[in-house]
Amino acid sequence: MPIYTVTHVTTYRYRKRVGFGEHRMMFLPREGHDQHLLSSTLTITPEPVSLRWHEDALGNRVGVARFSGGSNSVLATSLVFESVIRVAHFRAHPAGINLDEEARFLPVSLSDEDKEDLRPFLVRRYPDPDGTLLRWAESFLDPSEPLPTFELLTAMIHAIRHDHAYSRRDHGIQDPAETLTLRSGTCRDFTELMIEALRALGLPARFVSGYLYVPARDSHDIHGGGATHAWVQVYLPGAGWIDIDPTNAILGNEGLIRIAVARDPSEALPLSGSYLGMPDDDLGMEVMVKVAREDEG
Repeated sequence: MPIYTVTHVTTYRYRKRVGFGEHRMMFLPREGHDQHLLSSTLTITPEPVSLRWHEDALGNRVGVARFSGGSNSVLATSLVFESVIRVAHFRAHPAGINLDEEARFLPVSLSDEDKEDLRPFLVRRYPDPDGTLLRWAESFLDPSEPLPTFELLTAMIHAIRHDHAYSRRDHGIQDPAETLTLRSGTCRDFTELMIEALRALGLPARFVSGYLYVPARDSHDIHGGGATHAWVQVYLPGAGWIDIDPTNAILGNEGLIRIAVARDPSEALPLSGSYLGMPDDDLGMEVMVKVAREDEG
């Protein structure tokens, strides 16, 4: 059972002293059968007037920091959030998962109850007037015989991994059809591509934001370390939600620490907020993420 320590530091800098609006953060991991939060610390500098926590509609842990209230108002030239969490992680791989009979081959059959609960994760979000995305998704199917579900998932993540170049970009997400055309993208782009393709084939899929452990020996082969990472969860009857990282062709939760799940990526931002000042007061943001495995020092 690996134990991971995640240090996540975000620093905002400003040209002069500014005030701060409400900031919303997602730093704490989701509890589940395969991961458990052991401890956490959060240091915010300057200190907010108040900090409260709640769960959103999908069970994500959300913190809200406020920097003004009554006669109090916090002013500073920088704002720093430093989160440190320790997470016990239990490896879960689809090879050890028993699917219900109706989920073993495509098309997967969902019960009426599951369809109602999973409806938000079945609806496609991007227009596809030329059918580019649909054709790509259907290219993995075999019209002559039913395709095992895990074969589809494996083929799709390896196609994304091998046919597309990884690139870093701080903001924004490409349309999945654009990702297919450019043959490049970020982990967020590849995640949205696979989510949209799975939904086109009738499989419920959702966006996951979290952290990726990258062993030093593998640092040239694994992309997404040193920052927050994005990947996919697909729902299959009998197994529930299964983690899939299309950026690194990982099927299962190996090295993936879930923080938030969402229908739309905008619902899973690690940190968002505002400041009270002029546009040119903003000098930018720096993010540092380090994921360490305790048994490797």
